[in-house]
Amino acid sequence: MNTIAEHIADFLKEYPPFNHLTFEELSEIAISIRVVNLEKHKILFQINDLLHDSFYVVASGVINLSVIADAEETLLNKCNEGDIFGLRPFFAKNNYMMTAKAREETIVYAIPIATFRPFVANNSEVLNFLLESFAVNTRNPKDKENLIGKLISDNVFYSDQQSEMQYFQSLSYNTSPLKTMGTALVKDVAQLMTESLKNNIVVCDNNIPLGIITDTDMRSKIATGRYPVTVSVDKIMSSPVITVVENVSLAEAQLLMLKHNVTHLCVTHDGTDKSEVKGIISEHDLIVAQANNPGVLIKEIKRCQSPKELKQIRERLTDLIQTSISKNIPLSHIFNVASEINLAIIKRSVELSILDLGSPPARFAWLSIGSQGRKEQLLLTDQDSILIFEDVAAEKYREVKDYFLRLGKKTTATLEKIGYELCPNGHMGSNMLWCKSLTDWTKQYDSWMNTPGENSTDLSSIFFDYEITFGEQKIEDAIGNVVFKNAKNNTLFFDFFGNDALRKNSPLTFFKNFIVEEEGSNKDKFDIKTRALMPLIDGARLFILNFDIRGINNTFQRFKQLSITDPKHAEIYLNCAEAFLILSKFRTLEGLKNDNSGQFINLNELSKIDREKLKNALAPMKELEELIKSKFQLTQFS
Repeated sequence: MNTIAEHIADFLKEYPPFNHLTFEELSEIAISIRVVNLEKHKILFQINDLLHDSFYVVASGVINLSVIADAEETLLNKCNEGDIFGLRPFFAKNNYMMTAKAREETIVYAIPIATFRPFVANNSEVLNFLLESFAVNTRNPKDKENLIGKLISDNVFYSDQQSEMQYFQSLSYNTSPLKTMGTALVKDVAQLMTESLKNNIVVCDNNIPLGIITDTDMRSKIATGRYPVTVSVDKIMSSPVITVVENVSLAEAQLLMLKHNVTHLCVTHDGTDKSEVKGIISEHDLIVAQANNPGVLIKEIKRCQSPKELKQIRERLTDLIQTSISKNIPLSHIFNVASEINLAIIKRSVELSILDLGSPPARFAWLSIGSQGRKEQLLLTDQDSILIFEDVAAEKYREVKDYFLRLGKKTTATLEKIGYELCPNGHMGSNMLWCKSLTDWTKQYDSWMNTPGENSTDLSSIFFDYEITFGEQKIEDAIGNVVFKNAKNNTLFFDFFGNDALRKNSPLTFFKNFIVEEEGSNKDKFDIKTRALMPLIDGARLFILNFDIRGINNTFQRFKQLSITDPKHAEIYLNCAEAFLILSKFRTLEGLKNDNSGQFINLNELSKIDREKLKNALAPMKELEELIKSKFQLTQFS
């Protein structure tokens, strides 16, 4: 072994996962390693570059890994001596998703993947290190702190929640694979594959998979002359075939392909090679699936030019939500990701309206209210919004408001085409009542909060759940200041608001049976929105306003924060937080199943266990009700 290779092997043995290999194995690898010298600011690879045939280890210096988001470069990680990066070629075939640039004069070792792959497949310690690191998206799964030598995942998204969900998203694949018997001749099977434009075929016995033949088998075993085209396919098939269950996730499929060094997986009824074939997953399917991760969806939204394109992305979000729930991803994470994608869709809808109408005559803010304002809109429910524009001279007011009303109507029409129904109560920026100047909105909130009894017909609690979707952050901040200023020591407001929170219909009878609808199209169904979720939503909002807690809109997060702010009643708040997630999941599953808002649950379709789980989730509501009565001493509006 030459001196350079020996030096490299000696270096690598100090860092995971190379420390799990023998010095002889490292020496074999080191011979094929290429030393790359990078000057300061030199780019090794960048976003959308074709994948290299190697991955990299920092020998000295620093490599910065970054992405471009909203035209700005965002630094993701710094790779120091012993850190591994650029592993994307191990897990996917699409281009790089980040840029690797030398922060200073740097030396990296380029390790050919073809050379290293056998050591991954044959060494469980090395394999587990890479698999766990890739799956959990951390620098080192064995040490969450500062162990030298770290692996940097190449799967880049915009938040930890999005990153986690990436691995549990939809994975579409061929559910009608080509099949043949082991006795079929290679030449006939090759003809069938050519005519069907398929690069693989499953060899079966009574629909039970025995093996698989791919284009690679044809090239390496037939085109090379190792076997004649007249042999039976069982002579050249790859066997046993690697099998998976029907609902396999993207991550599971990627990791299995890596572990077994294969390019295809066979989907069977129970995930074993003893049950019937249901489909074939190829590397191409994984590439397509990765295009559905949250970060990519947001990028695509920014490029959309029509409601039709935005609708297609919203449908992909629905698939992502459904798959994530089936994989038991925490609903709190799903809320976060879905909210960001919904927000991006609404923002793009406003942008398209502006492109059509021309530049706004004044600064403004489009605020989502209601469920999207709380970051809880998983289903395609109706849209709720308000539009606030800055104060302008009196003579310009009419002209400015006319522009923003047209903007509101165009935007709400776009959102309706995407699938968000118009609010039946007219709570939208297209309504002249909810499209007005900051001063007018200030007067509106002052009136609602300081004389609630006189304006009870107009007061809707959803106006106190808002999130800026587009425009000036200062305008939303101004509304927040008005709300919390008016809430301070406002006994009358909390009396009215408290009684309003308790006015919702009870979910259970005295004998603990569900109260269902007595008439109409939803007869005998349980209204989970009005009777179960809204009391929790209203209660969380009430206490958030009372304790002057700003910037937290989501009901689950509100209860979590309340348990910290008011530790005396922490148990009640935490029980309510858990109940909210359980009830939200029931509603979401109902909505996904029936392609509606999920408001009404057919109890007869629930199992006995689910009925009990639903009933138990309603228990904390009574404690919350008593806490509201005790805290606010409700009198006048009772």
